[in-house]
Amino acid sequence: MKLHDLRPVPGSKKRRMRKGRGIAAGKGKTAGRGTKGQNARSGGGVRPYFEGGQLPLVRRLPYKRGFRNRSRIEYVPVNLERIADLEGEVTPESLADAGIVKKATLPIVILADGELDRPLTVRAHRFSAAAKAKIEAAGGVAEVLPYDREIGGG
Repeated sequence: MKLHDLRPVPGSKKRRMRKGRGIAAGKGKTAGRGTKGQNARSGGGVRPYFEGGQLPLVRRLPYKRGFRNRSRIEYVPVNLERIADLEGEVTPESLADAGIVKKATLPIVILADGELDRPLTVRAHRFSAAAKAKIEAAGGVAEVLPYDREIGGG
């Protein structure tokens, strides 16, 4: 095989349609534009927003600002004062058993409102910097749990 033998794969090159070049071409005379009217003219057609003078769809809909981030994770806030009287390890399961959160599968963030007087091992999906500092100052451990939205039900 030489360079002059190279050919494109059959069917990969399609000839462009030559409109308005006679009836034999299949798109002669009106060139697929129909007869008369705004869309048959050169430069014809309306801009996308225009609906013939009718109030456009985007103006008929209620006015909403911004957007909702679909990948946002809604954390359930839990303050230190709520977990101060819990015994042993503080986990999402123990918080659910104590009635502090509704479900153990929801992502939990520990916030710094309140004080700790004894060391606790706290496992949650997120900690505020101040909460982590207070837990560690009391001699406890703040352990970050991974959160998988498929498993976690949120």
